[in-house]
Amino acid sequence: MGLIHIELFTTLDLVGQAPGGPDEDPVGFPFGGWQVPLMDEVAGAQVDAAYEGADALLLGRRTYDIFAAYWPQAGDSPFAALFNSIPKYVASRGRPDLSWAGSSHLGPDLPGAVREIRDRHEHVKVVGSLNLVQTLLRERLFDRLDLWVHPIILGTGKKVFESGAVPANVTLLEPPVAGPRGAVFLRYGSADGIPATGSMSAPGREARNEG
Repeated sequence: MGLIHIELFTTLDLVGQAPGGPDEDPVGFPFGGWQVPLMDEVAGAQVDAAYEGADALLLGRRTYDIFAAYWPQAGDSPFAALFNSIPKYVASRGRPDLSWAGSSHLGPDLPGAVREIRDRHEHVKVVGSLNLVQTLLRERLFDRLDLWVHPIILGTGKKVFESGAVPANVTLLEPPVAGPRGAVFLRYGSADGIPATGSMSAPGREARNEG
């Protein structure tokens, strides 16, 4: 069985909408392209490394349309070569234009389709696609969650964790990495169970805290 990797750029208040440019979401969101001024060489290296070994893309309709309009004409960059060559799976309730080579439309049973993709590939990347991410979080259909958290607060926009989130444990897979402009890279893996609870007034806790 392969792995589903979610890759997201987010603000400190966990807004993940339109990080790359105003054209990603041109209506009703005033901060399109918020990530661009905060990119640095550390974040760039982390992004490059995150896609090593990727053998499929799983995308929502909007992200797919953006990628399909850009990457086939992007020249011979490593990302263009990767994205143009591997299969692309599109989650959409409509009928997307699948002219980008290697593209397939997923059926109405999205969880079932994602499980089949997971069995077919080793490293499936989910990029952006916040509506799709909500479904994957709700169904616990992810194995790794990469977050690049940027030092800004927008106060508006689509968030990474909204109605799709359910109680879940994750585990930090490696130490956080901070770039010179303040972005912090966090890599989590899915873990069993749901969050436990406790009480700061439990017997013996004061002694443990003091010692």
